[in-house]
Amino acid sequence: MLNYKRKTSNSRGYNYKWQQQRKKFLKKSPYCLYCMRKGIQTMATVVDHIRPHRGDMSLFWDKSNWQPLCKACHDSDKAREEAGSIQGCTSDGMPKDHRHHWN
Repeated sequence: MLNYKRKTSNSRGYNYKWQQQRKKFLKKSPYCLYCMRKGIQTMATVVDHIRPHRGDMSLFWDKSNWQPLCKACHDSDKAREEAGSIQGCTSDGMPKDHRHHWN
């Protein structure tokens, strides 16, 4: 069995500076993007990295890589996407990536 210990959130960049930027971002973008796509208005509590940064701090701080999500969507829908179980489009053929030119 591998003995993998994840770095602390602070050492991964989620420090005071991140908390301040997170707060500003959620003030400007207060609603969960995934819920809004479903026609539901839910307050976002998580600033999610659209593309996982995996320690790349330039990607971590790239605000165009941030999206507002509620905790439920972040922990379920987004987690499934990152695990690869959700394809790139919805059942009606629309791209799930909000940056796609069709959206």
